Amino acid sequence: MHRMLVAVRGESVKIGIMADSHDNLPAIAAAVGLLAARGAEVLIHAGDFVSPFAVKEILRFPGEVYGVFGNNDGEVRGIEKVWEHVYFAPVLLELGGVRIVVSHREKDLSRAPWENIDVRIFGHTHKAEIRKGAPLEINPGETGGWLTGLRTLAILETEGLSAEILEIE
Repeated sequence: MHRMLVAVRGESVKIGIMADSHDNLPAIAAAVGLLAARGAEVLIHAGDFVSPFAVKEILRFPGEVYGVFGNNDGEVRGIEKVWEHVYFAPVLLELGGVRIVVSHREKDLSRAPWENIDVRIFGHTHKAEIRKGAPLEINPGETGGWLTGLRTLAILETEGLSAEILEIE
């Protein structure tokens, strides 16, 4: 699926955001545990999970899990077999009354055909950052920690539209 609204959830929601986990199973498990402990109800992965066995670990998250393929996700068919809600980017989600567009690379967000976007989520650079404005932009950094040595993720609160970066221990 591509360029479409894939989820609608009306009530406010706490969303965990990951990217660039690159098959690091201990980091993925720690991230999923941290998000669950922090009360996240939905998880969005902005790409580069890499393989089906890593996706299976991501899917241990206790809530809804959405994702987009990144440039290092090689086993697309195998990933699609185990993950119902994985898409080619960009993809639009509406969660907690907030319109969220997700892509692995920030530059690909310019291809998003939708208007009135509240949040843009991307990864790829492995650099965690939140850019406040309209729309709010979130790069959760790298969950895997292979490149920078930092393992990070983000949490988005749809009520009040606020986000924070968390380091995974």
